[in-house]
Amino acid sequence: MAKKFYLSLSEVKEFVNITSKCDFDIDVASNNRYYVDAKSIVGVLGLDLSRPLSIVYNGYNEDLESFIKNHAVAC
Repeated sequence: MAKKFYLSLSEVKEFVNITSKCDFDIDVASNNRYYVDAKSIVGVLGLDLSRPLSIVYNGYNEDLESFIKNHAVAC
């Protein structure tokens, strides 16, 4: 299941630093169409950050969970 969250341009570096410390694959998508490796700053910067992003991963990292929770799209 994909989680939806917002990411501003100023938060990209922090996000990529957190994902780079994870030992599992993490994909991020814009409009559920363009998937990129979340550990790639160039890939993440290429996404449309004005819209909610989807993140897909199979693993657990406390810092990543906290970051996603703090940036989650309100339901």
